[in-house]
Amino acid sequence: MDVKPLVLVIEDEDVIQNFIGTILSSSGYRVVMAKSGREGLSLMLSHTPDVIVLDLGLPDIDGIEVLHSIRAQARTPVVVVSARGREQEKVEALDNGADDYIVKPFGTSELMARIRTALRHGMMPAGGNALPDGKLCIGSLEVDFIRRRVTLNGAGVHLTPIEYKILALLARSAGKVLTHDAIIREVWGGTTDESHTLRVNMANIRRKIEINPGAPQYILTEVGVGYRMVESV
Repeated sequence: MDVKPLVLVIEDEDVIQNFIGTILSSSGYRVVMAKSGREGLSLMLSHTPDVIVLDLGLPDIDGIEVLHSIRAQARTPVVVVSARGREQEKVEALDNGADDYIVKPFGTSELMARIRTALRHGMMPAGGNALPDGKLCIGSLEVDFIRRRVTLNGAGVHLTPIEYKILALLARSAGKVLTHDAIIREVWGGTTDESHTLRVNMANIRRKIEINPGAPQYILTEVGVGYRMVESV
C-alpha cells in the first residue's frame, strides 16, 4: 500500500490552519496540526513528517527560533507561510534553513507547488542531486552535472567556470529560491561582498541561455531575495 507523505502544519490561526489542512487532505496528504512552536517541535519528533509548513507569528516562540530548532535536529524540508512579506524577513528565514517562503494570502496552486518541490528536495541525499543519470532537463535546457556541460536546443553553451558553478547550483535546487548570500557562500566562499559580481555573472548566464534575458524563463529573480530556477517551462 502506497503511504502518502505526512505534512506537519504549525499555524495558530484557525481559519488558515483549516484551509491548509483541507487543501492537503483533499490532495491525498496525511496531515498533523500544531498551534504553537513547542507543540510543533514535539509533533516533529513523534511523527517524523516529510515536510513542515511553518508560520512565523506563533504565540509562544518566534518562527525563526522554531526553524533553528528544526534545523538542529532534522533536514526535514520547511515551507514558511507568513504574513511577514518584507524582503529582509524572507531572506532571514531562507538563510536560517527554510526551503521556501510564501506570503499570506496565498493560493491553493502556489502552496501545493511549493510543497511538492520541498518534498522532492527532501528526498535528495545531503549535498547531492537525485537525478539518476546526472542530468537535469528543463525545456530545451540540459545541465549535465557529470560532464559539467550545458546545452540549449542541443547546442553547447560556453560558460565560464564561475557561471557554470552558479547555474549548476541553481539547477540542483530547481524550484527552490536561493538567497544572494547562499549563492555567494557556495560559489565564492562568502569571504567578501560579491553581490555585484553575482549580478554581472547572472546577466551573462541569462544572455547565453534565455531567449529574452529581460524576461527570463529559466532563472527567475526573487526581488531583493535571490534567484530560483524553474522546474519546467
